[in-house]
Amino acid sequence: MSLQVIGPGFGRTGTMSLKAALDLLGFGPCHHMEEVFAHPAQVAHWQAVAAGRKVDWGTVFAGYRSQVDWPGAHCWRDLAAAYPDAKVILSVRPEDSWWRSFSSTIARLIANPNDFPLPPHIQDMLVVGTEMIERQTFGCKVTDQAGALAAYRLRTEQVRAAIPAERLLVFDVAEGWGPLCRFLGVAVPDVAFPHVNSTDDFWKLVRGEPH
Repeated sequence: MSLQVIGPGFGRTGTMSLKAALDLLGFGPCHHMEEVFAHPAQVAHWQAVAAGRKVDWGTVFAGYRSQVDWPGAHCWRDLAAAYPDAKVILSVRPEDSWWRSFSSTIARLIANPNDFPLPPHIQDMLVVGTEMIERQTFGCKVTDQAGALAAYRLRTEQVRAAIPAERLLVFDVAEGWGPLCRFLGVAVPDVAFPHVNSTDDFWKLVRGEPH
């Protein structure tokens, strides 16, 4: 099994909803940060990636047909090269909406790591996430709105520049099934498009609570 879909979009751009949609469309299992939280053995792969060490993508994504969200989104260039037949779906949302969601979830967690009692492997992934997001992607504190939004815009520009138009879908989950199904060449399912992972859901997930 190899990746058929690569998702370079930042966390809090509807990635959990997109994951659920891809699962429903037959492109699952879909890798997302949730998968790392659920499978502690995966943490070592991402510690290696954050440290700049080589990893075997076939091992990292063994059993998965698609990938969205951090930490995989951090490696989108390598994944697009490693899986040249995979389609690329860049999840986006309006900037102000993304910042409100990001700043009240991921940014709060990274900025105040000692404020939250977390399972050990999630603490380890928080260190990885801080390195990938704050240091290697943003180049500024996650609480710096201007810097974070500049990085958000840059990701879209970089993906558009690197990925041929026929291989790329820039997608807001608010658009629903239509553009996603057309891009993937599949029929629209007879169910509502999933909209999941509210701010409350996010905090339950990082605390390791059932949902």
